[in-house]
Amino acid sequence: MATEISPELIPAKAGEKDKPTQKTADKVGPYELQDFNLYYLTRFGFKPSKIAFLARHAWGDRSRGSWPPLMQETDRNEYSLALIKHWMTEFLGRFFRSQFKRSVAVNGPKVGSGGSLSPRGDWRAPSDAEARARLDEAGSVPE
Repeated sequence: MATEISPELIPAKAGEKDKPTQKTADKVGPYELQDFNLYYLTRFGFKPSKIAFLARHAWGDRSRGSWPPLMQETDRNEYSLALIKHWMTEFLGRFFRSQFKRSVAVNGPKVGSGGSLSPRGDWRAPSDAEARARLDEAGSVPE
């Protein structure tokens, strides 16, 4: 369970069995930030600047607010606005580039009610959607 998530099945170096050579979070960003971005983009349709504002208040100071009692001190992350903006830009580019993959999914029923990115579910987006407008808007977030 403590092994890092790796996108490829690349063998580890000798003597480093539990350390993958690649880490997904190094490419896509911190999972908690990307989940935050995804939630506020798809559930409420917020602009990147508003999501960045909310993320700054949620993740800007690890000493503010309360944390779940079982969460380790080392897992209580905080992010600067510049880092939030950087990973949001990465998220928006990756998210909108992958719309075509969702549009070619086989037709089928929607399963569940909590929202989904399935083309037969809640998320409706054109397969040729561009990230440019959202990336430009995200560019208005100060460093």
